[in-house]
Amino acid sequence: MKQASDRTMADLRLVLSDVDGTLVRSDKSLSDTVVAAVGRLQAAGVPVSLISARPPSGMLWIAEKLRLRGPIAAFNGGTLVDPSGTVLAAHRLPPDVARRALALIDRPGIARWLFCGGQWYADRPSGDHDGRERKSANVDPIYDADFADLLDAVDKIVAVSDDPDLLGETERLAMQSLSQDAAVGRSQTYYLDITAPAANKGDGVAAVAAAMGAPLDDVAVIGDQRNDLPMFARAGLSIAMGQGPAEVRAAAMKITRSNDEDGVAHAIDDILLPLAARLRN
Repeated sequence: MKQASDRTMADLRLVLSDVDGTLVRSDKSLSDTVVAAVGRLQAAGVPVSLISARPPSGMLWIAEKLRLRGPIAAFNGGTLVDPSGTVLAAHRLPPDVARRALALIDRPGIARWLFCGGQWYADRPSGDHDGRERKSANVDPIYDADFADLLDAVDKIVAVSDDPDLLGETERLAMQSLSQDAAVGRSQTYYLDITAPAANKGDGVAAVAAAMGAPLDDVAVIGDQRNDLPMFARAGLSIAMGQGPAEVRAAAMKITRSNDEDGVAHAIDDILLPLAARLRN
């Protein structure tokens, strides 16, 4: 594991974990090993929260299973909800920005998804991605809806493609065209998320930390993808999953095992619990 530059931490006051590729395995299951490790961390007095590109509907069952008590951050940090599902704060795309984003990603080889009002809308089926998203979002897609009628409260727009060159080009175009009005970034190699400017994991981790009374220097975060980099830059300690892209692992202070090897549990037992004990002694 990499050496951590965690010496600025006065205490370990909060841990935020990403969900897909991090907390859950590739089949979207939450292992008993991870549940038990999160329990040990909370029993040691360290609160745990979640931050994810998922909608709240895909996170609440995890919060219940882990017995979380504080707010969790959905849509890349744009929406804060309590464990009962009550929305505490939400940052959404303005209708004109959502319209521009949908037009920009309307390209052959890309499926468009839109999340609003607790629903998931798709302009067409997109193979295996639909099945994965059903598990992640815990809702079924609504096909062939008129996106023009759904722009008043958009939480997230997603460009879906298995063509990395096409998605990379679309990401560059979106960042050039929308960077002043939206947050643009990959939540997976095949998903390009477009959300409100404050709906990014850097601002999201700051919002959760503020709600829980934890200075950012005393917050640890765990993630695996490029959309986790903003929270890596803000937190006192960052931990990357072992299977994450090289640039994500390079940006982290420490690296744990892969999600399919229950890397979050190993991070808790090998990094976080010893750190908490050392800082408090």
